[in-house]
Amino acid sequence: MESLKDWKKSANRKPLLLYGARQVGKTWLVRDFAASNYDEFIELNFLTDESLKAIFAEDIRPAHIIRQLELRFNKKIDPERTLLFFDEIQESQRAMDALKTFNDAGREYNIVAAGSFIGVMLGRRPVGQTDQMTLYPMSFCEFLESQGREILATAIKQHDFTALSGASDLLESLLKQYFYIGGMPAAVCEYGASGDPAKVREIQNELLMAYKGDFSKHIHDPRTEPKIRMLWDSISLHLVKENKKFVYKNVKTGGRAAEFEIAMQWLVDTGLVYKINKVETPKIPLKMYYNENYFKLYMLDIGLLGAQAEIKADDILGAGSDLMDDIHGALAEQFVCQELKAAKVSPLFYWGRGGSTAEVDFITQGNGEIIPIEVKAAKHTKSQSLKVYMQEYKPKHAVRTSLKNFGTSGSLYSVPLFMISELLDIIS
Repeated sequence: MESLKDWKKSANRKPLLLYGARQVGKTWLVRDFAASNYDEFIELNFLTDESLKAIFAEDIRPAHIIRQLELRFNKKIDPERTLLFFDEIQESQRAMDALKTFNDAGREYNIVAAGSFIGVMLGRRPVGQTDQMTLYPMSFCEFLESQGREILATAIKQHDFTALSGASDLLESLLKQYFYIGGMPAAVCEYGASGDPAKVREIQNELLMAYKGDFSKHIHDPRTEPKIRMLWDSISLHLVKENKKFVYKNVKTGGRAAEFEIAMQWLVDTGLVYKINKVETPKIPLKMYYNENYFKLYMLDIGLLGAQAEIKADDILGAGSDLMDDIHGALAEQFVCQELKAAKVSPLFYWGRGGSTAEVDFITQGNGEIIPIEVKAAKHTKSQSLKVYMQEYKPKHAVRTSLKNFGTSGSLYSVPLFMISELLDIIS
């Protein structure tokens, strides 16, 4: 919400393109933003109302479109008091083209456009003519706030290490809840209303089925659809392995990268998966040193990953459950990836040394340095790989994230899992 407020106040504001996977809450967020920041709100959904496309068919100059919208919705459009929302804009090429004309000759108007499949739409996109923002599933702090734990979320954001160390048992319990529920708004809302893990799982399974339905609806080459399904179904299989590097032969016997390249990119472009490539030489800028052939694949949401893998509620939430086995280790990595993405920590890779088993879960750059991040699911935090990395590259800061309380030992920072989104602020 704060990012949208900053966009509204910007002197150089352009039409905003809001990216994000289906059902992460884009439409809800824009409506809520409009309700608290504008006097009028006009919403166009190009997927549910085909007739809207006629407004853009002949003339996409701002004056023409504004007049047509005023007539259709019986509202006078004041540029600063009205938010125009073009939802599912990938369904209308002419509406997408109109974003450029508004940038050129109608910047006084407040326009937000969104769509779950903008990244894979055929046709033109207004490169350089829009502001852009990506919405992710709810973060752990946002989950806490939704469950009435605003004070706890604020303590995390304010880095109140002393207070948080006294609430470690509570935070571990809430972290387990998030590992099971995840950050998809519908699942979080259901848990807040009923507190029933079984009902949450029903919603997660419905979302997974809806995504599979999207594969056939939005893929233009029928030969690609089964490959996308195979890749999608294999994510949990790869993450529970000790070596989490994605191997195409685990998807299909004899599988090769060339065979799955288009399908993989479709999943990445829709925001359904996060592809984390390997870096062997940790130098700035990291993007110049990554290896395209070696990567790990994570799902957009930890709750959906658990549903896909059919992890039971008692496996995570049960009284005897801990976060120390392979399954919970995989969930911890997924959690960290998801939190860093939502916190806009970028770029994000992992480190591995050629011809060696040494591997650090994540590596990023920020504050003018390269930061290795090792993930541990419990309080046992010995890590030979991070030790190897630190001895070889002597980073200014290194991070180990686990259930342990915050602490430092030289350049090594122990950051609790529930605070990993604050990583860059903590070490700065």
